[in-house]
Amino acid sequence: QVQLVESGGGLVQAGGSLRLSCAASGRTFTGYGMGWFRQAPGKEREFVAAVRWSGSSTLYADSVKGRFTISRDMAKNTMYLQMNSLKPEDTAVYYCAVLNGRIATSNPHLYDYWGQGTQVTVSS
Repeated sequence: QVQLVESGGGLVQAGGSLRLSCAASGRTFTGYGMGWFRQAPGKEREFVAAVRWSGSSTLYADSVKGRFTISRDMAKNTMYLQMNSLKPEDTAVYYCAVLNGRIATSNPHLYDYWGQGTQVTVSS
């Protein structure tokens, strides 16, 4: 059974940094794309970043481009999201997701597995 466990969330001041991790287990993830999404209170879940299975291709939402960096360590079955220059509007629950396909995509409906989420709060 596939399990995704996020960690690294917390409270940080505006301008600060956090690094989220997503540890995947339950199968071999070769050929799987991975992504990060977030959901703020009262808002719909939105795409943040995605990475192709090989790590050779990445995709970012315009709102985080230049501030966030997605990466993955295939040997550890772990994905990361380095978040710099955080803003109060980045406050949300962040979810990692995995899809069975060699693509990086912002479409949440294509993802097969989801984590439980980790809270990120950015104070002004």
